[in-house]
Amino acid sequence: MMGVHRDRATLRRRHRLLKTTEFRAVYAGRARAGDGRLVAYARPNGLDVARLGVSVGKRCGGAVRRNRIKRLLREAFRQAREAFPSGYDVVLVPVGKQYTFADVDASVRALVTEAIRRAERRSKDAAGPVRVSREKARDG
Repeated sequence: MMGVHRDRATLRRRHRLLKTTEFRAVYAGRARAGDGRLVAYARPNGLDVARLGVSVGKRCGGAVRRNRIKRLLREAFRQAREAFPSGYDVVLVPVGKQYTFADVDASVRALVTEAIRRAERRSKDAAGPVRVSREKARDG
């Protein structure tokens, strides 16, 4: 069946962070949540989709283990994506070495939600209160 395009259960390219600058921007937003096993960072992206980046360091194990952790994190995010608001970039950073899908799924759902909540609060705080000059205040 060559040429038949099926809707595969994958995380498409437009739903992923790919560039170092995109990862750095999310880290710079400093809205994060962690549970000792996983840390989630979030930042508004101005798009109509939530995008995911995964950063798995060598302290998590060898290449085979790191790739397995990345697959688990991507799949957990993909399955829970509809529960998250669109318009956010999320970076997941694992801390430990041993993960099961059930653990990862629960952590991703809770931590991404919390990181997005903190990012929303940071963006509102960054806008700051509306300041009215003394002249405008006197006028009305």
